[in-house]
Amino acid sequence: MKKKILVVDDEPSISMLIEFNLKLAGYEVRCVHDGEAVFDMLKPFRPDLIVLDLMLPKMDGIQVCRELRKQNNAVPIIMLTALQDVTDKIAGLDNGADDYMTKPFSPQELLSRIQAIFRRIQSLPGSSDNIVHAVGRLSVLTDQREVRVDGAEVELTPKEFELLLFLCRHRGKVLSRQQLLHGVWDYHFLGDTRIVDVHISHLRDKIERNARTPEYIMTVRNVGYKLTGPNAVDSSFA
Repeated sequence: MKKKILVVDDEPSISMLIEFNLKLAGYEVRCVHDGEAVFDMLKPFRPDLIVLDLMLPKMDGIQVCRELRKQNNAVPIIMLTALQDVTDKIAGLDNGADDYMTKPFSPQELLSRIQAIFRRIQSLPGSSDNIVHAVGRLSVLTDQREVRVDGAEVELTPKEFELLLFLCRHRGKVLSRQQLLHGVWDYHFLGDTRIVDVHISHLRDKIERNARTPEYIMTVRNVGYKLTGPNAVDSSFA
């Protein structure tokens, strides 16, 4: 069955360009031109991924992203922005976008980003990989896709979960930002490492007692990050 992609952009020329290239790659595509129309399409179309412009009439991309996540809709989102300001890009990630691209962009690069997201989804652990990673007060249950701190469940976005799981699987190893982009976002080209920093910041806010003095996700200056902690145990229930 074809993957379904919803393209949201109020510039017809850009929508048509994206639609043409995605259909050529074998995807089923629908286009809408304002933020409110996204919610009209969710049930009838059921997109597997949304390509979402930042600047939209009625509801902008940030508002759309925020509302989708508030509804616990985990559909992957790639945000498009013509703005060069880093704060605008980070605002998209802060509100639940999985990735962003700056206009003008290559349709081939957009296709590569989309394919990377779908590869990551397909490679997520299933029932045959039911492992609990326990690090101090932190537990990551792969099969249930649950994270608990002191026994209480912590709500993570899909990308935050994937990042934490990747860190758990490489616990104690220093990982560069580029390694994390490759391992979690499946980028096989040079990507913007600020995506990693924003997601690490979100994870710390959710799992650490004090995000400024973390116990688990440590910064290794000029290199990247590593997951550490006391009494680390991995248990398989496959």
